[in-house]
Amino acid sequence: MTLTPMCHFLLVYDHTEQCLIREQRFVDASAATEAYAVAEREARTNDMAHLEIVLVGADTIETIRQTHAAYFDGSVSASKYLVGT
Repeated sequence: MTLTPMCHFLLVYDHTEQCLIREQRFVDASAATEAYAVAEREARTNDMAHLEIVLVGADTIETIRQTHAAYFDGSVSASKYLVGT
């Protein structure tokens, strides 16, 4: 059995546009965490609270599309407003 190396995926979801605006794959964990920190810092500095920035790890983007489907099908926007209901 061959193991697929772990990758990291930076996802940026725009709640205003209700779509994923960035999907970036990294094989280097340090580069991934640095890109995440830069994206978070830019969003804070530019008052972009409508962006949701996540860094997730998996073997492939297909796995991420299954485990984090809401970012890809738009349902994450609806779920944001259902918290506490």
